[in-house]
Amino acid sequence: MSSAYEVCTSQHGSELSVELLQCVSDAAENGRNDISSGLNSFFLIYAGALVFFMQVGFAMLCAGSIREKNVKNVLLWNLLDSAGGAFGFWSVGYAFAYGGQDASKGKTFIGNSDFFLTGDTDLEFWFFQYAFACALSSIVAGTIAERTKMMAYLCYSIFLCGFVYPVCAHAFWSSNGFLSAFAAEPLWGAGVIDFAGSGPVHMCGGVAALVMAIILGPRRGRFYDDDGVELDEPKAMGPHSVTLQYTGTFALWFGWYGFNPGSSIYISTAAYGDVSSLAAVNTTLGSAAGALSGMFTSTIVDERKTGVYTWDTTAAMNGCLTGLVAITAGCATVEPWAAFVIGILAGWIYLAASSLMLRLKIDDAVDAIPVHMFGGAWGVIATGLFTSPGRLEKAYNTTENVGWFYEWGRGSGNFTLLGCQLVSVLFVLGWSACIFGPFCMLLKTLNWLRIDPLEEEVGMDISRHKGPAYESEGSAKADAVAALSASRHDLLNISNSLSGRQGKSSKNELAQKEEHADDSVKAGSVNAA
Repeated sequence: MSSAYEVCTSQHGSELSVELLQCVSDAAENGRNDISSGLNSFFLIYAGALVFFMQVGFAMLCAGSIREKNVKNVLLWNLLDSAGGAFGFWSVGYAFAYGGQDASKGKTFIGNSDFFLTGDTDLEFWFFQYAFACALSSIVAGTIAERTKMMAYLCYSIFLCGFVYPVCAHAFWSSNGFLSAFAAEPLWGAGVIDFAGSGPVHMCGGVAALVMAIILGPRRGRFYDDDGVELDEPKAMGPHSVTLQYTGTFALWFGWYGFNPGSSIYISTAAYGDVSSLAAVNTTLGSAAGALSGMFTSTIVDERKTGVYTWDTTAAMNGCLTGLVAITAGCATVEPWAAFVIGILAGWIYLAASSLMLRLKIDDAVDAIPVHMFGGAWGVIATGLFTSPGRLEKAYNTTENVGWFYEWGRGSGNFTLLGCQLVSVLFVLGWSACIFGPFCMLLKTLNWLRIDPLEEEVGMDISRHKGPAYESEGSAKADAVAALSASRHDLLNISNSLSGRQGKSSKNELAQKEEHADDSVKAGSVNAA
């Protein structure tokens, strides 16, 4: 204050005057604004760092859930999520999501400026949104683990962060998005309420995982034997480390306190603090209820089937994660009791969806589809049911269209908000499936999608990452490893023997021999299994 006073007196003199008082007041106001802006920036950077820490959770969860012969591979994938995702989101992703947003321009399908961060961009907001994009990309990693080529994974990571997710984010959160509650003329006068991303982040990633799992196919031996005969029961494949699974689960839960409370974006006023605090409380209650619901329901079902009480650690863990996904959309607009109810139902939805995936013979190594796609859809719909007028007013400054249960309490039965939520679920499902399906089919056509059967039998760590993750590696069969080495030695000899030949005929001959060698590799993989 003294420095501001000195500046003002130098401009207006030391005599008490209206100009002097106005100068001092303006200087004090500017100082408060600077502090407020710095505090908001720090809050968003800190929240973004917590969200980015979720990458550790995804890595540990995926690594623990699969067989030990593919641990190095899936850990590298999670690193590439951050690296490839950074390139995709920096180059075009952020521009497609938020570039050039201006409520006065009306509705747009996609952003169109700030490519490569060349515009006047809030860098702390970019960092926060980048962490969201990385989290979405990692959702798919566990589903397609143990059978996908590195090239496919890197391509999909860039594509998902650079295009698929940004379109969803633009629709939900940009002031020009057709679903956005922040638009000048929101959908049906309400827009979609998704505070932190059950739909555009989790459901989008879950749908992408479903599409890729269907096109990729299950792991060898999961549902069928080597002759293509259906197994009576799906073959168990992991987890190899429950310790890593639970380390990952707790890391994700911890990171979610940046994901949900951080989505208030600002923290410099008491109102923003109230919104962020409610989000933290509801995040806690939703995840806790999901864990309890998933575990105890699984115990009751198993007791009815076998007569023995068992406590399923996977049901507790994934029930917790599904509760977190489900509460993400409405964490700032529902009451704490409603968050607990949403979490309970999330645990049941996870168990039902996981069972459905097995019935449909869709191989999901970490159950990411039940957790994120089904949990995300439930979260968006639950927000349309449980959003309370008081909480909505604090978070979105409106009470016109609230949760359907509260509308019935008003005596109106107004379906507007719930209708918007259902439309958003259909949009995420349709957009993600229709754009990601052809992309995966292109990868498959280029032979970039699935690894060789013999490499799958040996494991990616030995076949592509220069050795196993553990010195005690024992899951790869010795004869399969020998067959892989022999096949690669034969291909090398063929290549060397033809290296001096010229012309198209020699290239065709080499291609024919390589194709014959590939057939031998596949035949060897069946015998080795």
